[in-house]
Amino acid sequence: MLDIVPTADVWDRADARLALGYWPWSLLAQAEPLPETIMTAAADAIVDNALAGWGSSPAAFPAEVRQAYAEALRDPAHAHAICEEYRAAATLDREHDQADRKAGRRIGCPMLALWSGHGALAEWYAREGGPLALWREWADDVSGGVSGGPMPGGHFFPEEAPAETAARLGEFFAGYRP
Repeated sequence: MLDIVPTADVWDRADARLALGYWPWSLLAQAEPLPETIMTAAADAIVDNALAGWGSSPAAFPAEVRQAYAEALRDPAHAHAICEEYRAAATLDREHDQADRKAGRRIGCPMLALWSGHGALAEWYAREGGPLALWREWADDVSGGVSGGPMPGGHFFPEEAPAETAARLGEFFAGYRP
């Protein structure tokens, strides 16, 4: 898992920080066509906001990468698919998570949870013990890699710190267990 926590936990703990800090969760989950219309009409603004506003260095995304993201968001089919993902998170995914929790179902395979050092997850979920603690409520074998701490960078840390991200992924897939 890269800089995310379980969907049910996001919605159960949603507050103004989420609504303002990670606005896609609330805006893109709205009924169509509003979010699709906004996304296709203001693709550059959306990309600039996300790439610069979630703790990542704007320098991690060259102009041609930003342009490719914006072009994808201008495509109505892509915009709709993205919105459907957020709609599912707010409805069906949340319901499935709640049913799994009620039934006592857990993730049985080993999992790696990485989160950003300059993003919101560690701060927003500090009271709960951070992202690893949240995932451990859902899974039996959760690690954060050898160091187990946050990754350098913001939400898009794989682009900002590719070597460190690859090292943690390599450790995990090589069978490292704390």
